[in-house]
Amino acid sequence: MSLLLIGIALHGVCYDFFFVSGQIYIDSKAGPQIKSAAQGLITLATYGAGMLIGFWAAGKITDYYSLGASAHDWKSIWEFPAAFAAVIFVLFALAFRNENVRYEKS
Repeated sequence: MSLLLIGIALHGVCYDFFFVSGQIYIDSKAGPQIKSAAQGLITLATYGAGMLIGFWAAGKITDYYSLGASAHDWKSIWEFPAAFAAVIFVLFALAFRNENVRYEKS
């Protein structure tokens, strides 16, 4: 039960930092003329294509580590996204530019 609660809390933190921060950043970088289109594009990329690719890949990984009709090697299944997240973290750390972003209220 404690792992389930930690997972739910972690999901909330990840959602806030990834999706909400991305929306705020796009909102501050896009001009007033294309603000709505930019918000729509990032939503399509993350909730549309991103989830489609993610669910497809998760199904392939789960099928690959199947141990039979109803058993799976869950340790190996979860190692793949953990390694992928570590690679993305390193790439983000190397490519991140610390810039001042001004957010103007409309």
